[in-house]
Amino acid sequence: MAPSFPFHLPYTELNLRDRPDLYRIGKGEQGVLSVEPYKSELLPLWRFKNPEVATDSSAALREKFNEYKDDGDFVGCDMTRKFMQMGYTRARRYANHKGGKKYETVNGKKTLIPRLEIADQEPDKVRAAEIFAEQLELLNADKTYIRLREKHKIEHEGKELDLSGIEVVGGVPAERGGEAKGEVGKRKKKAAVKK
Repeated sequence: MAPSFPFHLPYTELNLRDRPDLYRIGKGEQGVLSVEPYKSELLPLWRFKNPEVATDSSAALREKFNEYKDDGDFVGCDMTRKFMQMGYTRARRYANHKGGKKYETVNGKKTLIPRLEIADQEPDKVRAAEIFAEQLELLNADKTYIRLREKHKIEHEGKELDLSGIEVVGGVPAERGGEAKGEVGKRKKKAAVKK
């Protein structure tokens, strides 16, 4: 059975617009900061600082979604959905936890920091999350997106990846796509994400 998202692929060296067969939907936001060229096209549009920024960002992402949709580019549409979802989840994290810090280390043990009470949550982040959630709902309900997703599932999901000519990345646990046999590449450092 194929993994839900193949983390072992060298995404920085692949163009999934040319190889949509390598894309797997995965769960939630999996691959959102990996899959090229979409990451490079969408990341500059993604911001959630306050409602105004979230409104502009979600509108820009929606515009890209429509461009990808018009081109019949499911991977682009789905990556845009993931960025929209990440806008929601990150804004909620900053609303729920002061400074966005969800965990702390106490006596060498990672511990979940309790959520802020609703009255203590930052209103700008709460509203920013709502803006992204509203747009995410529209994307998920888009009939063309649904049709493209179903077509992609039929053609590619659950099938083995054709990795001929691709050097896979080493050090990926089996539960995240497995360790490939033979020569493996080195994992590249990821760029920091600005909020």
